[in-house]
Amino acid sequence: MKKLICADDVKSAAEKGQKEFCVAGGTIVTPSARDLAKELGVEFVFAAAAAQNQECKFSDLQQTGKREAEFDRDMIYQTIKMVLTNHLLTGVAAPAAKLPFITEGEPQSGLKIVHGRTVNYEDLDTGKPGTRAAYREVIGKDESQMSAGFLTIEKSSFDRTLSCEEIGIVLEGCLGLTINGETFEACQGDVLHVPKGAQVTWRASGYAKIFSITCPANRA
Repeated sequence: MKKLICADDVKSAAEKGQKEFCVAGGTIVTPSARDLAKELGVEFVFAAAAAQNQECKFSDLQQTGKREAEFDRDMIYQTIKMVLTNHLLTGVAAPAAKLPFITEGEPQSGLKIVHGRTVNYEDLDTGKPGTRAAYREVIGKDESQMSAGFLTIEKSSFDRTLSCEEIGIVLEGCLGLTINGETFEACQGDVLHVPKGAQVTWRASGYAKIFSITCPANRA
């Protein structure tokens, strides 16, 4: 049975704001519907033409979306480049510099507390490439006759000749020390004393962390 499009159908489409009325193949459009469509500015689009028209519109939308996406990416890149090049972020607060450690105390008396968990380490120059060792001095000669700091060694060994007396406590892991041909091991909780002028090989097969104090305030 063929479908029939009458004037009421056209009127309903116009009231909805439609400017095109798609007509399937084999559908009959009454003369009154055609006259009203012309009067209301509604255009009949028949099956073959409708399919082609929709395909064109879809293609246009694809191309437009693609161009917009490309434009957006390019715009973002250019904007960031302009900001960096022209230093437009100078008014924005920069990230705070990383502190070597956090401390508190009473300046008048000289009391100082270093929060050990906040210590950030620097690579220790052992003169031996590939050594994984780091150090951070937390008490220096400007504030004490002694100096103190944290030392970490990981799967490495290196030689040191001490220019001052040193006392240390192993906080984590185990530390091997070779002096005058003999090797000793100090593990977590052990205290060690190394005299001034001693030539020592420091070694850790895993990870070791030591807190050391040198006297006078100088370390080597």
